Amino acid sequence: MRQDFPFTRDLVLIGGGHAHALVVKQWGMNRLPGARVTLINPYPTAPYTGMLPGFVAGHYQRDELDIDLVRLCRSSGVRMTIASAVGLDLERSRVILDRQAPVGFDVLSINVGITSDLPDMPGFQTNAVPAKPLGLFADEWDAFLKGVSEGSRRSDIAIIGAGVGGVELALAASHRLKATTGKKARIILIERLGAPLSELGRTPRQILLDRAASAGIDFRCGSEVERIEPGHVVLNCGEVLDVGLIVGASGARPPDWFETTGLDLADGYIRVDETLRSISHPIVHAAGDCAHMSRHPRSKAGVFAVRSAPVLHRNIRAALEGRQPRPFRPQRNFLKLISTGGKHAVGEKWGIPASGNWVWTVKDRIDRKFMAKFEDLPVMDSQPLPKSAAAGLRDLIGDSERLCGGCGSKVGRSTLRSGLADLPAKPARHVAVGIGDDAAVLEWNQATQVISTDHLRAFVDDPWLLGKIAAIHALGDVWSMGAAPQAGLAYIVMPRMSDRLAADTQREIMAAAAQVFDEEDAAIVGGHTSMGSELTVGFTVTGIPRDRPITKAGAKPGNILLTTRPIGTGTILAGEMAGKARGRDVQGALDAMSRSSGKAARILADHATAMTDVTGFGLAGHLFEILEASGAAATISLDRIRALEGAIHLAEAGIRSTIWKSNAQLRDFMTAPCSTVTDLLFDPQTAGGLLATIPPDAVDEVCERLGAVGEKPALIGQIDSGAPWITVS
Repeated sequence: MRQDFPFTRDLVLIGGGHAHALVVKQWGMNRLPGARVTLINPYPTAPYTGMLPGFVAGHYQRDELDIDLVRLCRSSGVRMTIASAVGLDLERSRVILDRQAPVGFDVLSINVGITSDLPDMPGFQTNAVPAKPLGLFADEWDAFLKGVSEGSRRSDIAIIGAGVGGVELALAASHRLKATTGKKARIILIERLGAPLSELGRTPRQILLDRAASAGIDFRCGSEVERIEPGHVVLNCGEVLDVGLIVGASGARPPDWFETTGLDLADGYIRVDETLRSISHPIVHAAGDCAHMSRHPRSKAGVFAVRSAPVLHRNIRAALEGRQPRPFRPQRNFLKLISTGGKHAVGEKWGIPASGNWVWTVKDRIDRKFMAKFEDLPVMDSQPLPKSAAAGLRDLIGDSERLCGGCGSKVGRSTLRSGLADLPAKPARHVAVGIGDDAAVLEWNQATQVISTDHLRAFVDDPWLLGKIAAIHALGDVWSMGAAPQAGLAYIVMPRMSDRLAADTQREIMAAAAQVFDEEDAAIVGGHTSMGSELTVGFTVTGIPRDRPITKAGAKPGNILLTTRPIGTGTILAGEMAGKARGRDVQGALDAMSRSSGKAARILADHATAMTDVTGFGLAGHLFEILEASGAAATISLDRIRALEGAIHLAEAGIRSTIWKSNAQLRDFMTAPCSTVTDLLFDPQTAGGLLATIPPDAVDEVCERLGAVGEKPALIGQIDSGAPWITVS
């Protein structure tokens, strides 16, 4: 992925809360040359607080609730790291992450929100769900509704905390469950104080209590939870509540890891001055619920995060440029809007209450207006062709110059063969298997070794993740030969950046790759790094076969065709570049690419007659290579082909990877119906799974063993007698 100017400064944003989402949007509209921006968030999406009760009540779909951070970052030129921050190393200016190497920063901003987890309550963490973070609760709510509909879970709910959040959640849940089951659900609100809704004025409080009474919601005020058991809440008075869902809506607190950072805190929250900078460490900024505004203390409300975003954006830019920041002065009064389950709401500002359907309409309009900021995002890295261009240019690259990353950017099968046609046919003295298989086989003095090389054009801006996937991708050729990885040489091309940023980038790449090699009892033994226009990562790898190398030439008629992974990564990555792929689908594809095939390869090597990894030429292209080498044909069934979530939808919308057109030339050697799944057979895979031919009598054993290591194999067809040809049924 190309960049216009060398990077010299790193801005890191921890958390995809409302303030940071708006900062990223503003950054995309006015980028600062030389600054690299990284957003760190545990999930590819971030739920919008204001619409959660409406989602629970059934007024909004999940996609309407979520800000798609992957699409937002792509549009704004921000790299995204999907991980959780667990600490800070302020001496070395690094963010400590839960599942990958630390990320360095020059300027840091934190907007991670708060949690309503109750860790000191016995049994809460294993038997209940906090209302915050919102993403986890939304997932659990979906699972709860499914269980109620299927009859596997009780519809009764216990909510710990009868403040505004707890009551609003109870009313929303009551409305949704009545629509789902046709009858009122039993919902109990547990409050240790003497009365619920103590933070509200008299009139809005009474309206909400009347609504709760009408919905049949019970209160247990002045009660405390003694412990929580599976499906049970035990109160200190001895009462036991049998329920299907237990929710924590009180005790909001900041993340525990704040305590270890060395930042100045107030009751666990980051103390910031009027410019939103940490009192103790001015290069650290904080906004939203996780921050404590020392000069202007305010309640924890999403409105302050939204209002602070323009000032936060301006001040972190000032820090990157070496300018003075400006103050943020939050308003004293703001409009409180509380939904009551149906399309009705209560409002209050300046002590003046209002209620009715029209209040809900106002709330709905405000919420949708906010979410509209993150729809119809521009695709910033696509440039139209000039009016005047050399003949053939438009046919080659289409209507834009966007080039896919990963295997989608590779040279097509026919072009590659033409380019290699003039190489000497006679192999060198120690080469037993040369060009044409996944890896070359070297033999000398009764020793055998396989060797291969592969590299990837960056398709993700997270160096750690790219390094991990590139290592897995390169090792695929060794695994598919039935060999044990031995050693690797890295070669990296990095865009121009400052020495410190270059060192940090290489550190992240190599840390991830070393982890992959170490898991295979192999090692990276060196490599080469140079500068170029964009980031690419590759590895030359060697391996030692256990007894015999498994080539593409051993498939026999009657063998069963088995794949270990679903396909569709090329389509999803192309959709992500075009700003059309959902963030959760992109994350699903990245998760698939990040999984090692080492265990699966060792299982398949016991029985496979032929094997290859499914990469740039797509499933059809790599199957045809087996057929050519084995002198056989194959029949495959479309209904047995597994695709990644979102791949079919994008393919139906016409999304194609750069190499797809070249791969699809294989249609001349196939009998296949016209369908979206057929099109996915030509989709290039990056770090794809394995394709193997297995004798029928070994299939059950192989599938059972693969399932035991977390793979979900698919039996997609069989090998037939005849000339190389693929019949798709």
